[in-house]
Amino acid sequence: MSDLERLISRAEALLARIESVLPHPLAAPDWKASMAFRYRNRGRVGVIEPVHHVSDIRLANLCEVDPQKERLLRNTEQFMNGRRANNVLLTGARGTGKSSLIKACLNEFAPRGLRLIEVDKTDLIELPDIVDLVAERPERFIVFCDDLSFDAGEPGFKALKSILDGSVAQASENMLIYATSNRRHLLPETMAENLTYQHTADGEVHPGEVVEEKTSLSERFGLWISFYPFNQEQYLAIVAQWLRSFAVGEAAINSARQDALVWALERGSRSGRVAYQFARDYSGRRN
Repeated sequence: MSDLERLISRAEALLARIESVLPHPLAAPDWKASMAFRYRNRGRVGVIEPVHHVSDIRLANLCEVDPQKERLLRNTEQFMNGRRANNVLLTGARGTGKSSLIKACLNEFAPRGLRLIEVDKTDLIELPDIVDLVAERPERFIVFCDDLSFDAGEPGFKALKSILDGSVAQASENMLIYATSNRRHLLPETMAENLTYQHTADGEVHPGEVVEEKTSLSERFGLWISFYPFNQEQYLAIVAQWLRSFAVGEAAINSARQDALVWALERGSRSGRVAYQFARDYSGRRN
């Protein structure tokens, strides 16, 4: 091998190593492979992967959340019809159906072209690339951020805030962001922040800059949907709904009430998630 050939070979090897560490543009997946997708960061390469086993939960499976269901359905229907609609923040007690309602909406509207891309909060910095990728697609996209909350200084916070409202670049007309959180303000709050409030001579109270920063993200969601803890009768109604969906008879459902209450007491919660878990256990033991 001549000196020139050795030099070319070394240069090619060096270029290959450099290319391996450079960021790659986000590639489009096969949009026909699924109705739900996940953004994943594979080393230095971001990919959108199809979800092959999508949750089959339906709107009929969710009870005791009818007001919340009606508001999210109305917003999604407007979006699917090409009319103005809002980004949505679903907040409230854990296990009350926030994430399940979004999944049920996907199953409801997927035949009409709705697609969902799940993005973890640590990957929200890549949101502008996702916006560019789907902007020219004929489908309608929901970017789904589950259990969203931030610690101070996380880069995804400002990226999401800019896309929602505040940057020259905005989300395309065929994309909305639906997020769930146990916190309405999405950032941890401390007692020391009360000291930043300003008190005027006439008694008015104005939040300081730190508080304003923490509330500014949630205010950029145009629609807030709140979920509340279930009382005992609501919990039992949810248990009965799930047992019926698992083909348990009415007599057995009535006899299961006491067991369902004991199950909730042991778990320390009467959430919809606990009701679903009890129904799976109870129906699994009988069928």
